[in-house]
Amino acid sequence: MSDNALDGPTVRGWADPVIIRYASHEQAWSFFDFVEDLIHRTGVQTVCEVGGGANPALGLEFVRAHGIDYTVVDISEDELTKAPDGYRKLLGDVASPDFVPPARYDLVFSRMVAEHVRRPEEFHRNVYRMLAEGGRALHFFPTLYALPFVLNRLVPDAVSQRLVQVVQPGRGKQGRHGKFPAFYHWCRGPTRRQLDRFREVGFAVEEYIGFFGHAYFRKLRPLQVIEDWIAASLVRHPVPLLTSYAYVVLLKPERERQDPA
Repeated sequence: MSDNALDGPTVRGWADPVIIRYASHEQAWSFFDFVEDLIHRTGVQTVCEVGGGANPALGLEFVRAHGIDYTVVDISEDELTKAPDGYRKLLGDVASPDFVPPARYDLVFSRMVAEHVRRPEEFHRNVYRMLAEGGRALHFFPTLYALPFVLNRLVPDAVSQRLVQVVQPGRGKQGRHGKFPAFYHWCRGPTRRQLDRFREVGFAVEEYIGFFGHAYFRKLRPLQVIEDWIAASLVRHPVPLLTSYAYVVLLKPERERQDPA
C-alpha cells in the first residue's frame, strides 16, 4: 500500500521520526499489499508469521518467487494442520516465557493475533528476540475503543460467538476462519502510552497507521451510513483512541559498533 493510498493526514509522532497516518477501515484490508511492499522496500529474506495458523498471509507462489525463507508459527496444532502443504510450520506460543526463538528473522509479523494475547509484554519481548538486528516487526490488529470490539471484550464468549455468526456467517472454530477469545491488551491507536509501551520493550516505532470505522453494520444500512460518515470525519480530524484497526511497524535497532582501540 503506497502513501497515496492513505487518504488521511500524515503527522509526526511525539518522538520523531515516528510517522503516524490515518485512513478509513476499507484500506486496512490491503494488509497483504503492505507486507509485500515492506518486503520489497527493506530487502527481507527471512520471515516469520506469528499466528498464521490455517491461513498464512503470504502465498506460496510469492514466497517461492522471491526466495523467502518463510516460517509460520502458531499455538494451535489443529490450526497449523489446516494450512496448505508447502509451508514451514512451527508449533509454539510466542507469548510464553518459555518460548525459544527457532531462528533470527528480518521480519516477524502478525495479523489479527495481538488482540488474543493474554501476556502482551511477553509476546512483544519474544518477537523482539526473534528479530535480527535491524529487523522489523509488523502487527495488524483491531483496537479499542471501537464499539464492536468493546462489546466483544465485555460480553461472554458464547454470546459474542453467536453475534459474529450473524454478521460473519461461517466463522465457526472448526473452519479456517474461526473466532477465538479476544482481550485487546496493547491494542490501541497511536496514543502516547501505546508508543511508549513498544519503546519500553526496546523497539523504535517507525510507523503507526490508524484506521477508522468498520463494516459490522453493513446488514443495517442506515447504521452503516452513519458509521461511514463518522469514520470519514475522524480520518480528517483524527482521535487516536477512536481507531478501529491499526498497523504498527517496529524496528529492532542495530547496536552501535565501536571502533577498535
